[in-house]
Amino acid sequence: MPHPDSWLCIRPEGLYCQPGDFYIDPVRAVPRAVITHAHSDHARPGHDAVLATRETLALMDVRMGPGQAGARQQALAPGETLRVGDVDVRLAPAGHVLGSAQVVMEFEASRAVVSGDYKRAADPTCAPFEPVACDVFVTEATFGLPVFTHPPASGEAAKILASLALFPERTHVVGAYSLGKSQRVIALLRGLGWDKPIYLHGALMPMCEVYQSMGVELGDLRPATVAKKAELAGQIVLAPPSAIADRWARRLTDPVTALASGWMRVRQRARAGGIELPLVISDHADWPELLRTCDDVGAPEVWVTHGNEEALIHALTQRGYRGRALRLIGYDDAGEVAA
Repeated sequence: MPHPDSWLCIRPEGLYCQPGDFYIDPVRAVPRAVITHAHSDHARPGHDAVLATRETLALMDVRMGPGQAGARQQALAPGETLRVGDVDVRLAPAGHVLGSAQVVMEFEASRAVVSGDYKRAADPTCAPFEPVACDVFVTEATFGLPVFTHPPASGEAAKILASLALFPERTHVVGAYSLGKSQRVIALLRGLGWDKPIYLHGALMPMCEVYQSMGVELGDLRPATVAKKAELAGQIVLAPPSAIADRWARRLTDPVTALASGWMRVRQRARAGGIELPLVISDHADWPELLRTCDDVGAPEVWVTHGNEEALIHALTQRGYRGRALRLIGYDDAGEVAA
């Protein structure tokens, strides 16, 4: 049985599967790409052929524009296996955002799984992570330090409603990344009983429309840009993190500024960004989840990429796993704001 390091390798374009002649989340345009999810650091334009889930392809099309998200596209359904060259490929849910998937590859009885970005916490807007037994597990490590233990997301979202109860006259503007984070925050608020309209910055609306077209209920969403200032008093407004500190937010009524990100665990970041209400809501696995996932998968060897590679490898070695740092470059989840 060939070890995966004999048929998976790192090239300037990214992680390359030799017997299948395809790349996984390449950072440059390539002839054949398998894409784990539609965030911009994993899904790049210009590939000739793209294989991904139906949801990821739809999100890529909206984000990149017609013809940019692969000259040829093929959707792989849950549970479906496709023969690519000499490799059997299937996509397993990753729990990161809508359509996110792990890439499961089998070559001559050897199995490797590339996680892409993932989380283990419940999220009503996407399918939950599915552990897949394998010989090599390639995991992200965005929050690969013991300090990162994410609290329950519902409790963080409840802080918005608690603040509204204290300051009912103020607009609460929440910085949330356009793909994944904003839809999750909306769903969390709906689950807590907030049935009023939620107002959106224009950059968030297209992604929400894709989610709704895929059957994810988000309730009454309205554009914030055309709403009158008085209308937004006491309301919840979602915007890209970059917008909450610029002139766009200053038109709101005495805004309470919040930001939803796993990085809000680091209070210095919240203070430096002028965030009044930091919300530790992450779409990545935290430290306990990273370790639990490696145990669930049971791969004797774990390859670690983009994040705190050394800390996770050290912890995995102590648990009896062989660890390796891939040191892939070009993956940063759009400047960390999507984390």
